[in-house]
Amino acid sequence: MPVTDPIADLLTRIRNAIRANKRLVECPSSNMKLRIVDILAKEGYIRGYKLEEDSVQGTIRIALRFDGSGRSVISGLRRVSKPGLRQYRGTDKLPRVRNNLGIAIMSTPEGVITNKEARTRNVGGEVLCYIW
Repeated sequence: MPVTDPIADLLTRIRNAIRANKRLVECPSSNMKLRIVDILAKEGYIRGYKLEEDSVQGTIRIALRFDGSGRSVISGLRRVSKPGLRQYRGTDKLPRVRNNLGIAIMSTPEGVITNKEARTRNVGGEVLCYIW
């Protein structure tokens, strides 16, 4: 069954796995999802990920990260720009997530980057999601 919003599907799978205290999440692969998961790994929100190729699309296996008490490092995920209503921000109005305690993942002309990187590179773009 085709998914109309693959980024929202990825975030929902991660959110559901966190609520069910699962350590691993699997989702169908795409270039955009790989970039988002790579940012989550670099920022320390997940332990890591692995791309498993198959004949059709491939699968991303995501290892979630939990602290010593068993709570997830990710407190919340929110999809901002949706297929029906895209959200763009210029360089002067880049988002701040939870007083810079979280990150916004953005699609810019320089690729998929965080709001902090966009601020240093002085670029704007489409705000995909917030993670805190």
